[in-house]
Amino acid sequence: MTDTPALRTALAYFEAWTGHDLDGAMTYVAEDIVCDAPAGRLEGAEAYRAFMAPFVRILTGSRLIAAFGDEDTAVIMYDTETVPVKSAPGAECLTVVDGRIVRSRFVFDRVPFEAARRA
Repeated sequence: MTDTPALRTALAYFEAWTGHDLDGAMTYVAEDIVCDAPAGRLEGAEAYRAFMAPFVRILTGSRLIAAFGDEDTAVIMYDTETVPVKSAPGAECLTVVDGRIVRSRFVFDRVPFEAARRA
């Protein structure tokens, strides 16, 4: 589906953080968000902000690859460019309740960052 409540929230959130507006992105994140990311589980908006902030600071570009959603769930896939890495693909499966992201399953490729650290 292309215009659903969850997808609208997901795209607004994506536009905000990729535009370096973390405060704006956090308006779409519930206080009690649960996020499962490669580094482990994050619980709460404060932990989620602390997780996202360093990445947003090094972000230099982004490209949305695909986005789909229904009433409660949205999936966004994108490629990001950062200071150390030219291509860092990622995807999120988001559960949305009342316009806020309550759950995120965050997947991204850590290999480019590990290669950049070794170089």
